[in-house]
Amino acid sequence: MAPSWENDDDRKYDAVSSDPITALPSLPFEIIEEILSKLPVKFLMQLKSVCKSWESLISDPQFAKKHLRVSTTRHHLLTFTNFFSDELFVVVYPFSSVFTELTVAASRQLDFPLPVGNLSHYIIGSCHGIICFEINEHFVFLWNPFISKFMKLPSLANPKQNICYTAYGFGYVYDQFNDNYSYKVVAVNYIESDNNVSYYRYRPQLKVYTLGTNSWRMIQDFPYCIPLGLSSGRFISGTVNWLAYNNLFISLVIVSFDLENEFYQEITLPDYEVVIRPQVTLVVLRDCLSIIAESNTYLDVWLMDEYGNTESWTKLFRIPRGEPPAYITPLYLSEDDHVLMESRYVRQSKPQSELAIYNSRDSILKTTEIQKINCSMVHEVYQESLISPCSL
Repeated sequence: MAPSWENDDDRKYDAVSSDPITALPSLPFEIIEEILSKLPVKFLMQLKSVCKSWESLISDPQFAKKHLRVSTTRHHLLTFTNFFSDELFVVVYPFSSVFTELTVAASRQLDFPLPVGNLSHYIIGSCHGIICFEINEHFVFLWNPFISKFMKLPSLANPKQNICYTAYGFGYVYDQFNDNYSYKVVAVNYIESDNNVSYYRYRPQLKVYTLGTNSWRMIQDFPYCIPLGLSSGRFISGTVNWLAYNNLFISLVIVSFDLENEFYQEITLPDYEVVIRPQVTLVVLRDCLSIIAESNTYLDVWLMDEYGNTESWTKLFRIPRGEPPAYITPLYLSEDDHVLMESRYVRQSKPQSELAIYNSRDSILKTTEIQKINCSMVHEVYQESLISPCSL
């Protein structure tokens, strides 16, 4: 009997995973490689025990890149919750069920590699199956939960500097000529200024860590203030993007940091409606940079159809806000204009989290079947892969 959390995508591979040698008795190894490259990571990890040649193939970084190219639509929804305990509970839901039958029975729990206790932690971002997160301020980790590979980056802390807070970003550069991915973590440290000349009380300092090295590199000054609540950069088209104020605190702009050439530039926001209580959030929807302009009663969703071209900003639709007042972040926009949204709010002095789906064509808002949790919960749309942060 199949485990209760398996979905249809899992079950259709049962014949392959049960007895692969019998199923493929005389095929050339190249054909076997082609077949294996199309299987989910969960089954590939099981198939490593079939024989040494399969284990070697599935562990090969070149095979991991091939598998990545054919699994670009194999997404999952990850939820992170600690229930005020020492453990961080990570639950994965098959994305195929998110808009239809998302239930606890469709999920499975992943083992987080270390205890967090009461330490602060938040998700910086994820790409190619690698999740980047920070624990206890200035300690950055990379983790691929589907292959149980985990690494800690060198500390950003400097005893000679008082780092007040750090804004992060995580992404990659693709070298098409060599078919190679270079993964980078970007950190903007806001250091307490030791003089009165600074235009504000913190001095920003931009550093980059490239996987495969063992140190952070100082890049350049960064004359922008990234608000603390907007400090997680969004990766798209080889760039990390933040909402930030310029050095005179006059206007809010998007600051784009090019990961390949390691320079930044400004991108103008769309002409969204100014309201009494404006709140702007930067997200990525349909592989496009997007902003959510929020008021007391609604959220406007804007999309940049062509990255870097400010003339391509398009207002897609307006989402009504519900009760109680909540902090709402769209996580995913389907091709048929269904929006998966994360909602966090406080009720009776207790933090609560829930997921909702908004059908923009019919203006229908409904909550998912995930139960409301009386604690902080974070969601991440995740693409599975065999890429290991430890072998880059």
